Amino acid sequence: MDFSNHPAADTPSCPVPWVEEASPSRAQRFLDRIASPEFPCVGSKAALARGAIRALELGTLGCPRNDAALLDALEEFAAFVESQPEGDTTVHSFAALFAGPGDTDEAHFEALLWAQLQRLHDLDRARGHAWADGVSPDPDDARFSLSVAGHPFFVIGVHAGASRLARRFESPVLVFNSHRQFDALRADGRYAKMQAATRARDTALQGGINPNLADFGTAAETRQYSGRAVEPEWRCPLHIRTGRLH
Repeated sequence: MDFSNHPAADTPSCPVPWVEEASPSRAQRFLDRIASPEFPCVGSKAALARGAIRALELGTLGCPRNDAALLDALEEFAAFVESQPEGDTTVHSFAALFAGPGDTDEAHFEALLWAQLQRLHDLDRARGHAWADGVSPDPDDARFSLSVAGHPFFVIGVHAGASRLARRFESPVLVFNSHRQFDALRADGRYAKMQAATRARDTALQGGINPNLADFGTAAETRQYSGRAVEPEWRCPLHIRTGRLH
């Protein structure tokens, strides 16, 4: 696929090639990673067992040409989650798999993650979506959740240079999990059990849990998105646009 004549093809944020030749292999390798015995997240394994992980392959993380396709897919995913019947126990996840870069350290990946989420938010607002009900729009608030298409999401960043073994993969991945599903899990008692099992498995894998982990409502969840052990004084760089929609 040749983008050499495209005006944005040689910009630092959008290297050639923008998208690999169509292939399911990257998504399949990611699903195989979740299925591996050492992978600690029991919620992801449950979703995989039910065929409830949607995977979208995109170009290089940092390329703006990913944005519309990503938002299109998340709009569809949010509508699907909200259409599920009351009492449904399936946990659905959405994974955006990027073609690169494959050599990110934690600081580089963190910068790319927040730049991508900023562009996603800006486009979301431009399409007229209001902020999700029941969560704060302040990224440093303990009640914050990322709103996309009016639906609240928790984002998990995965990349090759992650210090947490559970967050490593050959290329960047952003996993979007519905906060409303988390609420349902809490309500019926499954969330605490899944959380305890995952943390026990993560400790067995790495010797301890991620120091940024916190229960929703006790600390800003944005501290967890990139997977880096952020400093106590760290503040989220995401700028939320809360003006009136037109």
